[in-house]
Amino acid sequence: MKAIMMVVIGFIFGLGLIISGMTNPAKVINFLTYGNQWDASLIIVMAVAMLIMMLTWLWVAKKEKPLLSGSFNLSDLKKVDARLITGSILFGLGWGLSGICPGPGLVQLVSLKMEFLLFFAAVLGGMWLTKKLT
Repeated sequence: MKAIMMVVIGFIFGLGLIISGMTNPAKVINFLTYGNQWDASLIIVMAVAMLIMMLTWLWVAKKEKPLLSGSFNLSDLKKVDARLITGSILFGLGWGLSGICPGPGLVQLVSLKMEFLLFFAAVLGGMWLTKKLT
C-alpha cells in the first residue's frame, strides 16, 4: 500500500510540475532575469505549494501517527554550517545557470532529451563526487 501511495503522490507531483510549467528551464530563467522577459509565475507556484503544505502540516500534526507508517520521522538536524551553506550556493548556482531543478529534471527524463539526460548524469556525478570527498 505504501509503495502504491508513493507512486500516486509522485505522479501527482510530476503532473503538477508539468502543468505549472516548472519543467521548462526557460520559465525558471525568465523568473531569474529581470526586465521585459521577467515571469513571476514561479512565485505563484511556490506560494500555492507552500500554502497547501502548511495546511497539510497543520492537519497531519494533529494525528497520532502517519497514515502509512508507525511513527513520524522528523529530522533533528538544525545546524547551519559551512557544508550546508556551500551546498546551498552550489545548488542555487546550478539551478540559476541551467534553469533546471533536480525534481523537474527528473520529471523531464521521460522526454529523453539529451539536455535532461546530461543534466541528470551531472547531478548523479556531483552526488557521487561529494560522497567520495566527504
